[in-house]
Amino acid sequence: MNISFEQQDFEQQIVELLVHAGSARSSALMALQQAKAGDFQQAGMLMEEARQETRAAHAIQTKLIGLDEGCGKLPINLITVHAQDHLMNAMVIQDLASNMIDLYQRLPPQDRQSE
Repeated sequence: MNISFEQQDFEQQIVELLVHAGSARSSALMALQQAKAGDFQQAGMLMEEARQETRAAHAIQTKLIGLDEGCGKLPINLITVHAQDHLMNAMVIQDLASNMIDLYQRLPPQDRQSE
């Protein structure tokens, strides 16, 4: 590889991206459940956790994109694609959860109870 770090370092970065993206996704989904239960303070804290995890994952992604320089210097394999997919899903879920939490806050308590 024609980059400044070894394959093992690259793989470690991909694993860290996966971990942060997975944590962001989980936190956003838990926030949505808390909002559905009416605990908007906890939902807000979980959404902040999701945002922090997304920022950490995005920082890794940005670093890797910079190292690649759009020239194919980094390997593209299934785990790399999987990590990117995890990050994008986490970001979409976070956006949807944020909007749904806003909607739950507008509902009367009796209308937001889970079944």
